[in-house]
Amino acid sequence: MTSYDKKMLIAGGGYADIPLILSAKKLGYYVYTTGNRPEELGHNYSNEYIKADFSNLDEMLDLANQIKIDAVCPCCNDFSALSSSYIAENMNLPGHDKFLTTKLIHHKDSYRKFASENGIATPRAKSYTDSAEAILDIDSFLFPLIVKPVDLTGGKGVTTIRSKDETKKAINKAFDISRAKKIVIEEFLQGTRHGFSAFLRDSKVVFYFTDNEYYYLNQYLVSGASAPGDVPQNVVKILIADSEKIASILKLKTGIFHIQFIINNGEPVIIEICRRPPGDLYVKLVEISTGIDYPGYIVRAFTGDNCDDMTHADPKGFYTRHCVMCDRTGIIKDIFIDPAIKDNIIEKFMWWNPDDSVTDIYTAKFGIVFLKFNSMDEMLKKSSELQELIKVKIE
Repeated sequence: MTSYDKKMLIAGGGYADIPLILSAKKLGYYVYTTGNRPEELGHNYSNEYIKADFSNLDEMLDLANQIKIDAVCPCCNDFSALSSSYIAENMNLPGHDKFLTTKLIHHKDSYRKFASENGIATPRAKSYTDSAEAILDIDSFLFPLIVKPVDLTGGKGVTTIRSKDETKKAINKAFDISRAKKIVIEEFLQGTRHGFSAFLRDSKVVFYFTDNEYYYLNQYLVSGASAPGDVPQNVVKILIADSEKIASILKLKTGIFHIQFIINNGEPVIIEICRRPPGDLYVKLVEISTGIDYPGYIVRAFTGDNCDDMTHADPKGFYTRHCVMCDRTGIIKDIFIDPAIKDNIIEKFMWWNPDDSVTDIYTAKFGIVFLKFNSMDEMLKKSSELQELIKVKIE
């Protein structure tokens, strides 16, 4: 029987957190996972699950004190990043930014303000705590616009509006779902959408990874990512410089620094930043592509461990992470994989069952598939067709 002399709380336990859980156990931690949903798949891989709301700061701090943890690691969720930072600050645990810094980065309104004040490209935006004020102020913007809650990810509560007639509904939708009861209205930017995942040490980017993002029915929820990204080197240089500038100003700790950005007229515009792992097994995509133990380094950083051996590595091939989704409601009968891409599949993690009911086509996912391609051209072509090549059969 394995004995453990240190404990870690991972503030979550979904399928996307499995690489973090396994890495923590490999480092010798007794791993607790948490969250409101005991059926989440990640709990099967931890040592112990304790039900608690990881978005509730004080509930999480009470839990951490009760089980006497030595380290805390966020899951793939912004609320988890906030509660993990809050725990670390109150328990004097290493590896985390100050709570107010974490909040500045993860709340859209405060990050937009910070970026504007420090010369970092960001959409023109304004935040509101009152729906009536936001509606009255709409004439100060040029359509189209995006309306967002400040504190949610994955496209929750987000609407693109193209005329004044759509304003009230979009603003009320964002306010209704925001826990902070605060929204952002920002300019809509055209361009290609990408991810830039970096690892910081001493305010320097020592590793980075770019991807192309794919979207399905929900245009605010990433459904796939391919690497290396079709991102010009001058854009990468700007993103590295911006990342290091932000890290230096905010005195960020060693660890992950993940960006979503749009290339608009040849220049990168940062849309979102997070200091927690991205979802849908993204860290696995990085690991498969580069050979770097990305989940391991992320966990080590959150424990305050030395990460001096983390170095850059380019992708060793052409890879895609694809989320299996469907386009209509009903009962799942099977998942069809086109023979044209069967030989490209190198790994898959599926959690659907025959006769499962599909009620939400915009967010429901039934598995993750990793694919390898022989060239950039093959990757770009097939990745854009994957929602047709891997098809959920619905009755």
